[in-house]
Amino acid sequence: MTHSKESTIARKPLPRFEEAEGLGPSDAAFVQDLVDVLEKHGNLDRFGLCLLHDHFPLAADEVIVETNDSAARTLHAHVEKTDRTRHVKPSQWRFAPHGTAGAQGPYQVVMLCDPLDLCPGREGRNG
Repeated sequence: MTHSKESTIARKPLPRFEEAEGLGPSDAAFVQDLVDVLEKHGNLDRFGLCLLHDHFPLAADEVIVETNDSAARTLHAHVEKTDRTRHVKPSQWRFAPHGTAGAQGPYQVVMLCDPLDLCPGREGRNG
């Protein structure tokens, strides 16, 4: 699977959710720089920001998988082994530290999803 290499790259531990610092007024210039780069590359409506954090530790051979139930309007996340998951579409990424780029580039997969398994957006598709 294409995400397994990213999973084995040593990464700095993420802070626990309650310790992670969200965006604030002092981040306005930083966010504007990101907006400018996304807009320059035509990706302003494709990517956004999320707060990187941990609720529990993941082993190097594990990944978080997202599914949803559109009828109940709920999202679900659970852990799977990277070499056994059927979920193959990354939906969240983390920037890789300088010099540790994986096979796909300077980012690491954080979460996987698969439209066949009720990932967001499936309800509007045929088959």
